[in-house]
Amino acid sequence: MGLRGGDIKGGRLIYAIDSGSGRWRGEMSERGPTEGFGAWYDEKQGDTGDPWHRTLIDPGLFSLLGTIEPGTWILDVGCGNGYLSRRLAREGARVVGVDRARELIERARAREASDPLGITYHERDAAHLDGLESGTFQVAIANMSLMDIEDAQGAIREIARVVADGGRFVFSMSHPCFDVDNRSTWDIEVAGGPGNPPVVFRKITNYRNPHSERYTWKLGEGQTVITTGYHRSLEFYAHALREAGWVIVDMVEPRPLPEFVGIRIQREWIEGIPLHLVIEARREPRGLPGARLNSAPRD
Repeated sequence: MGLRGGDIKGGRLIYAIDSGSGRWRGEMSERGPTEGFGAWYDEKQGDTGDPWHRTLIDPGLFSLLGTIEPGTWILDVGCGNGYLSRRLAREGARVVGVDRARELIERARAREASDPLGITYHERDAAHLDGLESGTFQVAIANMSLMDIEDAQGAIREIARVVADGGRFVFSMSHPCFDVDNRSTWDIEVAGGPGNPPVVFRKITNYRNPHSERYTWKLGEGQTVITTGYHRSLEFYAHALREAGWVIVDMVEPRPLPEFVGIRIQREWIEGIPLHLVIEARREPRGLPGARLNSAPRD
């Protein structure tokens, strides 16, 4: 995330800010080159996540995830290079990671091969979790991936299918109310004279209208990748969860940790207006016979 520039307009300083650094990547566009993205993203996230995830997004996710009992089956949806899968496996969880990006799954598998933790990775569209049995998992997570899945409603429904009755789904995303891709920005009012602190606003348009947005990622000199993300309202997610058999039990709007890495003033702004949202939902009983919690998911 970084400032793209500022202009004085009618007594206000308008900052355009790139709030896409928390997005894990979006869906790969068929109209743009993708070669090299997996290596770039794997290096960016490493084994612990990038600074924005470590000091802003992930703490919110883990505050709702809580303590994981050893042996808990966890599904990591949109696992990317698997850094969260590895963290959970080191805590004793039995983890399965899914991602539709082959290049990233290959990177995750390579890390597993060099440092085995018992994690299984599958190349899967989150809306079509073929080969994963119903009621297998006790917990599912999706860290900054759900808003980058075209069929988010189908993904929420499929995750509900593979999670056992009473299981949990904890996911983070760009805040649908305050971070509407390129249709949101910071508005800083500096009028009032010396000694008066600026007033920070978040300007948003087209909140209610679902839409897609293309993102261009600069991997290096002359090399870019185009991805697609999807904005939906908070109402959409609430209804999609309810229709799939989930009940929202908690939510967090993450605050930056003191060691938050970024432009200092952005940390102060995000303290007042959150750019991310974490939701915890519980799977309602569906009357199915005993969920399989002690057998490994099959491919």
